[in-house]
Amino acid sequence: MRTGRPKMENAKRKTITIRLSEDLYKKIIEYATEHKLSKTDVALQSLEKFLSKEK
Repeated sequence: MRTGRPKMENAKRKTITIRLSEDLYKKIIEYATEHKLSKTDVALQSLEKFLSKEK
């Protein structure tokens, strides 16, 4: 029997790693805290918003 998280239908399966300046990292942390989001949610929402503008 396997243990762990159950598989989700729309599970995210790709990851990326980026290096940030200290200033940008602090801004992300502050934004996430103020809006009760995770750092990942801030990054994903920002990327989606940025990429939707390019159409």
